[in-house]
Amino acid sequence: METYLSEIGPKTCYNVSMKKHWSTDERELKKDPRAYAVWRLEERINHGVGQAKISESDLRTYWNEIEIDSYKRRALSLALV
Repeated sequence: METYLSEIGPKTCYNVSMKKHWSTDERELKKDPRAYAVWRLEERINHGVGQAKISESDLRTYWNEIEIDSYKRRALSLALV
């Protein structure tokens, strides 16, 4: 018997903006330090890009600007308490 993902649980909808690291020109993005910092945080949270840990101060600074999955946001908010 075949099992489909839709039978297991809700379908996951991936936001196209979450895949920025594949096609982003970092040199252009670095010209705007705030946008670069937000982009870098989103990439590291969503994709685990890089070996360094995420800075708590950066996370607190850009918390309202980053676009991340609601479950990841909830988990990170518990860690920031």
